[in-house]
Amino acid sequence: MPLFAIPFPAIDPVAVAIGPFVVRWYALAYIVGLLLGWRYCLVLADRPPRLVERRDIDDFLVWATLGVVLGGRIGYVLFYQPGYYLQHPIEALYLWHGGMSFHGGALGVTLAILLFTRARRLPVLAFSDVIAEAIPIGLFFGRIANFINGELFGRETDIPWAMVFPNGGPVPRHPSQLYEAVCEGLLLFLLLLLAEHRGARRRPGIVTGLFLIGYAVARMSGELFRQPDAQLGFLVFGTTMGQLLSIPVLIAGFILIWWARRQPASTAAPQRRAPAR
Repeated sequence: MPLFAIPFPAIDPVAVAIGPFVVRWYALAYIVGLLLGWRYCLVLADRPPRLVERRDIDDFLVWATLGVVLGGRIGYVLFYQPGYYLQHPIEALYLWHGGMSFHGGALGVTLAILLFTRARRLPVLAFSDVIAEAIPIGLFFGRIANFINGELFGRETDIPWAMVFPNGGPVPRHPSQLYEAVCEGLLLFLLLLLAEHRGARRRPGIVTGLFLIGYAVARMSGELFRQPDAQLGFLVFGTTMGQLLSIPVLIAGFILIWWARRQPASTAAPQRRAPAR
């Protein structure tokens, strides 16, 4: 083990406290991620091929928020602690106790996109491409909040930048939350930005597929340094739950890109049809 480890910064997990009103960094990360993602989607909507309108992005913000929060919580309950919440079902509603799953949130947002685009008669893949480009923003802030909370820390290590986390015992560990913030957030954002500048959205589904592949690779790689969830530990062949849940995401991304590349490129915004009455 190293003779020196970087001390974990003592940051209060409560960002704002006014009397009984408390806002934690974790909640603030969700709020900032959603708002910045919304603004970025508005910028993308104004760029060619202009298949999505700004008012649709505005209206989808509420849908996205519900998809992220409800899907993330339900996913955590089902994927990570089903036994506990089966015995304590009311605690599944205690969002302030923490416990969110990206894969559950992704399913929630996917369902929100399907329902929203069907109601508005919008091209679903063109719409999902815009939303997908903004998701790494939320992932970045979410991982930073994980680091501030000292949760989801890494495995034991002897690297020079190892940290001793308050809830991780006395041993130095990988600051895996920061690895994930860089890979799932910054690098994935830059990958999708590059695809955007190369006109990938002219073939709806390409950007969404790239996001799915990029996230799956980043998550599966990050899990190599992250301590498995205590209640689950290592699973089949030494994998973790995060890696297993990312396999179908990876496959879906490749299938989506394969399908999108076989479709003709979009050159103009389609005519919107009136909703069915």
